[in-house]
Amino acid sequence: MRKPEDATSAPEVGEGKRGEDGHLGYLLRQANVAFRLRLERALVDTGVTHPQFAVMTMVDAYPGCSNADLARLSLLTAQTVTVIVSNLKRVGFVEAEPHPVHGRIQQLSLTDQGRRVLRDCKAIVRRLERDLSVGFSAQEEAVVRRWLVCAAAGDQTSRKTVRR
Repeated sequence: MRKPEDATSAPEVGEGKRGEDGHLGYLLRQANVAFRLRLERALVDTGVTHPQFAVMTMVDAYPGCSNADLARLSLLTAQTVTVIVSNLKRVGFVEAEPHPVHGRIQQLSLTDQGRRVLRDCKAIVRRLERDLSVGFSAQEEAVVRRWLVCAAAGDQTSRKTVRR
């Protein structure tokens, strides 16, 4: 909490424009950055970074996906995904096979070691997500999830389904 005489310092989270009076987009980014920092700190002992976790999660969910697919799914640039996939292959978490029709496209899948590491990472992430939803009923959490999907999709009509 800021002292009244310290008017030049930035407000703490929850104060002023960093609180409920702030712009919704700013508050969304503030929450994202705070969660990402907590996630990166929590994953440090696994040796997996947040972007690597995102890529591994999507490879697990969509086996056979390409680097281009991964870039779209994990919200990363194609160049970043190429580096991540290369590093994940090098440590033995991901393997690639040529596409049966389009040989230049590499279809990715997790190795057994990659699945084990991802399982450990997911357990950490589940704990962090449980912390995020403390105090929310299942229905309230569902509303937040729908709102976030609608916000990401820019879908004005779907917002009508988001209820209090």
